[in-house]
Amino acid sequence: MLRWPACLFVGTVCLLLSGCTQLRYYTQAAQGQYALWSGARPIDAWLDDPATEPRLKVRLAKAQQIRRFAVSELDLPDNGSYKNYATLRRPFVLWNVVATPELSLQPLQWCFPIAGCVSYRGYYSKEEALAYVEELRAQHYDVQVSGVPAYSTLGWFDDPLLSTFINYNDAELARLIFHELAHQVVYVPGDSAFNESFASAVEEAGVQRWLAREGNDAMRASYAQYAARRQDFLALLLTYRGKLEAVYASGASEADKRARKAQVFAALQDAYQVLKQDWGGFAGYDRWFEQPLSNAHLASVSTYNEFLPAFKKLLEEKKNFRAFYAAVHTMAQIKKPERRHALEQLSSP
Repeated sequence: MLRWPACLFVGTVCLLLSGCTQLRYYTQAAQGQYALWSGARPIDAWLDDPATEPRLKVRLAKAQQIRRFAVSELDLPDNGSYKNYATLRRPFVLWNVVATPELSLQPLQWCFPIAGCVSYRGYYSKEEALAYVEELRAQHYDVQVSGVPAYSTLGWFDDPLLSTFINYNDAELARLIFHELAHQVVYVPGDSAFNESFASAVEEAGVQRWLAREGNDAMRASYAQYAARRQDFLALLLTYRGKLEAVYASGASEADKRARKAQVFAALQDAYQVLKQDWGGFAGYDRWFEQPLSNAHLASVSTYNEFLPAFKKLLEEKKNFRAFYAAVHTMAQIKKPERRHALEQLSSP
């Protein structure tokens, strides 16, 4: 596992950026990442430690089993990621800030070394994230801040298991590990829809295979219900995103667009309450509505699924993960417009 002192990491980033115009931001990023590395211990050390709680030992042993499955059955990288564990004294590892103009669903972009340009900005401190939110709102942007339980360093460092997600149920834990490891297989800087749709395809196929081998009927039924609810919620958001796009593309005045925007968000709130009733009162997505609804809530809603059908079809055609990854690697080398066209062709009936 590579461990760089925080100051060296910041210095390297600043050189890559040709100047430290955002030194404070990169300092917190480096310090946050270094804290993860320094606080992580090998899973076997936690399992051998008599002070480790029995429940945590069970979860860590399950994570080890999932990690082995990822390598043997999904051809995901066999490296140091998810072989260590760290306890954090916070509910999320990061808080991501997403922002859009008042009358647009096009998110702001932030560009970084390695990751390229993305539509979010992450903070290890919730307070610092909220402070940045206020800066953006003062500039009349729509803003959302959301907690993130895990992220990938794309294979540059050994990502640890974290207390922020270790207590997920077995299928959810497997889903997260498969998704984050997939980012280490293929990642195209600046193309979030490609990256996330690919990782989601690996995640979905991986969980299906894992449940078939390791699950029981109750686990499979529970995950099917979870997946159906997630799909229902995504469909709801995409519907109202489409309504907002139509409002913003219209020739109405800005005052008219603001009024219609408020109506769309009020209708979304009402539609969600109806959906909850269909779910028997399940409230698992209530947290999404905790902040006042804004464009930022819907800006990236299609990112994880835009090309999911294309990648699922490609995996089906290639029949195994190794051939699938090779085909995706090839696609990653071509220019973005050509790559998008190829994926759209795959998605077509």
